[in-house]
Amino acid sequence: MGEPRADKVAVVAEVKEKLEAADGVLLTEYRGLNVPAMAELRSNLTPAGGEYKIYKNTLVKLAANELGIELDELLVGPTALAFVGEKADGSKGDPAAVAKALKEYSKTNVALVIKGGVLDGKAISADEIKALADLPSREVLFAEFAGAMEHMLGDFAGLLDNKLQEFVGLMEALVEKGGPGGAGNPDASPVADAAPVEDSADEAPVDSGEAAASNSEEE
Repeated sequence: MGEPRADKVAVVAEVKEKLEAADGVLLTEYRGLNVPAMAELRSNLTPAGGEYKIYKNTLVKLAANELGIELDELLVGPTALAFVGEKADGSKGDPAAVAKALKEYSKTNVALVIKGGVLDGKAISADEIKALADLPSREVLFAEFAGAMEHMLGDFAGLLDNKLQEFVGLMEALVEKGGPGGAGNPDASPVADAAPVEDSADEAPVDSGEAAASNSEEE
């Protein structure tokens, strides 16, 4: 068996690179789609980060098998791959939005048949892709999450403000009452002022000898 042609090797390498870089790949049958229809489908997929490519099934099988991805059952008949890659602005593509674009297009173009695919390294069926299409887009989910977070933070800020106001009110009440010990000035002594003690005599005590002499003279 001869060596594979250089162009086939290049295609296998290209498919491998796209499979490794993509967040997912969705496979469709495109039998019956003409060139304008294919161009329209590609245009619908681009905003979601989808890239619609057609390769020979045998080369896709080689690339997938080298990466350990099982796609053989889906690579039957004319098959195109919708890779979920980057959007035009460099942000991540949205698998749900790519699935939705394929599903919506297949409603008016019966020639497009969703076959299955791979998402996060796991095989998914056509029904799972259609269910994925019904999920909100990444932008919608982010907007809903941001709204929920803003509401939650607003509630928390209001609760915190109420608690702070209660604390300030309690502190002001304690100050008015003179502190935790009760009414009055907190710096004042708790001991009541004692009444002044009066002296029992203003004069100095009399010597006992002088008192006896005075008594004898009077006698």
